[in-house]
Amino acid sequence: MSLVQLKTELRQELKLTPQLMQSMELLQMTSQELLEYLSRQTEENPLLDQSDPPERAYEELRRQAGWIDGGVRDRASFAHEEAAIEAGREDSRLESLSAFLRDQIHRLRLPKPLNALCEYLAELVDEDGYLAQEDLEGLTSMKIPQALTDQALETLQSLDPPGVGARSLSECLLLQLSRRSGADPVAMDVAARFLPELGRKHYAAIAQKLGVDPEAVRAAEKIIASLEPRPGRAFQSAEPAVYVRPDVFVAQMEGEWKVILNEYYLPRVSVNDYYLRLLKSSDEKETRDYLREKLRQAKWLLSSLERRGSTLRRCAEAVLEAQRPFFTGETGTLAPMTLSTLAEELALHPSTVSRAVRGKYLQCRQGTYPLRYFFSLPVSGGVSRQAAKQTLLTLVREEDRRRPYSDQDLCRLLAERGVQVARRTVTKYRLELGLGSSAARRK
Repeated sequence: MSLVQLKTELRQELKLTPQLMQSMELLQMTSQELLEYLSRQTEENPLLDQSDPPERAYEELRRQAGWIDGGVRDRASFAHEEAAIEAGREDSRLESLSAFLRDQIHRLRLPKPLNALCEYLAELVDEDGYLAQEDLEGLTSMKIPQALTDQALETLQSLDPPGVGARSLSECLLLQLSRRSGADPVAMDVAARFLPELGRKHYAAIAQKLGVDPEAVRAAEKIIASLEPRPGRAFQSAEPAVYVRPDVFVAQMEGEWKVILNEYYLPRVSVNDYYLRLLKSSDEKETRDYLREKLRQAKWLLSSLERRGSTLRRCAEAVLEAQRPFFTGETGTLAPMTLSTLAEELALHPSTVSRAVRGKYLQCRQGTYPLRYFFSLPVSGGVSRQAAKQTLLTLVREEDRRRPYSDQDLCRLLAERGVQVARRTVTKYRLELGLGSSAARRK
């Protein structure tokens, strides 16, 4: 019996052609990567011409959306928002130490001069939570009364995190020790006078000067070691700041909300007319073959750029439609939306949508966000994960600091607001927001 058989089979295969690979590569490029890629292509391909983008269109966009590039806002357009924080802006503003301090100052309901000076000092606090002495001395030249300065400094140093507003490491540690019930007097003395000696472990010398046993100094060392020498550490970014260029703008143009691709920084790429004429008139086969290949590559590039812009625009327009209340300022929370639902709506493959939004940024009047930020998974209750976190953050901000909510309390309060999540989920969200436990938040 013969083992050789003939078989007819019908099947579909997807082959990655050079054009498709280039299109996929361009789609997932960030704005900076695309700029560098176009520069390389125009250097390598003589049929590609590169010209500067027109500035008039960008200036018109900036005129109608003054928040672009940090421009001055049109106050007449947002006069009704002056008394409140703009919806959606909490996401970026509440992550800084100065914003956290300002929020606490606002709750104290201080007299206007003291409140203004406290907020000014909060802006001067560095990333570690310290105040420079020269900044305080500069207030004298501003003819601010010394009594008011001292009162503002005392108020600032009474805020959380403990130790903030200190002018030295010693003062920072003393501020933290003073908040502890039954503070060890030996630890207070050591932190105030003998930190250099403690660092060199001169226990006996410190004990002799204080008239205590060396074991008491060692006990004080353990207490001091448990303190935070950099109170602002919790508000520092784990990664260095990354400067990004938005790929998409969402702005109100002539009364209508629109998506504008940020192509104002990209060079205008076109095919060189001279080489086109040379391709038609040249009698040398080698020259014609070379120019024909370069022309084919140029057309692939232009076609891929067009598809990239079209796909990115469609994704951004779908985001605008789904999150319109956020962009218009009606709410600071997002509606549930996933990559798969957007892909189904646009009749695209989920991997295409994923490539289109990867590394891309969208700028609106609320700020600059990664495009992926607007894809928030739904949780029980029909709200998005981002909305649940925002509600949790609001509850913690409004709680009584003397009796903060436990995670179980937060779970119950969220349920009353229509957010049905388990207690372990509340704990997860709280940690992702950088919020401490109820014991850590107790003042």
